[in-house]
Amino acid sequence: MTTTGDPLRIAYSPCPNDTFVFDALAHGRIPGAPALDVTFADIDVTNGMAERGEFDVLKVSYAVLPYVLGEYALLPCGGALGRGCGPLVLTREAGTAGGAGLAGRTVAVPSERSTAYLLFRLWAADTVPGGVGEIVVMPFHEIMPAVRDGKVDAGLVIHEARFTYQNYGLHRLADLGEYWEDTTGLPIPLGAIIAKRSLGADALTRLADAVRASVRAAWDDPAASRPYVMEHAQEMDPAVADQHIGLYVNEFTAELGDDGHAAVRGLLTRAAAEGLVPPLGPDALDFP
Repeated sequence: MTTTGDPLRIAYSPCPNDTFVFDALAHGRIPGAPALDVTFADIDVTNGMAERGEFDVLKVSYAVLPYVLGEYALLPCGGALGRGCGPLVLTREAGTAGGAGLAGRTVAVPSERSTAYLLFRLWAADTVPGGVGEIVVMPFHEIMPAVRDGKVDAGLVIHEARFTYQNYGLHRLADLGEYWEDTTGLPIPLGAIIAKRSLGADALTRLADAVRASVRAAWDDPAASRPYVMEHAQEMDPAVADQHIGLYVNEFTAELGDDGHAAVRGLLTRAAAEGLVPPLGPDALDFP
């Protein structure tokens, strides 16, 4: 397959949804698409890359958008939004007090620049009287063991932890996706694809078209992406990888659409009102 222009430096996570989405594009199977120079990094790392203006294209948390949209444009495809796929708040013991049980407690989170953290703070403002205690940032894979071992009182988890937390003997205190959907009726904005505005409108449009084509190719022939997905899935059970893809790759991945844009603006507007992020400008989410 032929590609156009110099390779774009892109960073996304090794998670199954990202490798599934980008497999065809990363391997030159989308005719006329830009070539990619791929770096794998967890989303807390790519969030920092975006704030420093590194890389041409990045998968980031929607929560970081207010800090980077001066330099980057939000692509209307390729990201992760959805329903029934929100972060969970986990505890070692089954709690009947709901959010009240977290008052003054220590909570482990994977990042303070994440959609999960914004949702947690919005939920806690509504449900935890007096607020939680200490927030501890730790790598995602350490959170469930830390809760299990009593090092923290609760943990905020994302991704495949929805399917595996019971293996650690943990209990779900809250589903922040349910909270968001119940209070807004909108899907949950999790991960975004952004690209440098300096690439120009034509290049950004071509990139978005190529990402959409890569998503469709993955849906049309899921087996083609399987080796790439499992190579980077960090020894994840194949069935869990399939659940992960099924949950996070959906119609919003192919096209953000009106509901997707409303969800993003709604989350960031509420977060700005709470002083958690800077306010968005009226045209900040426009593309290209």
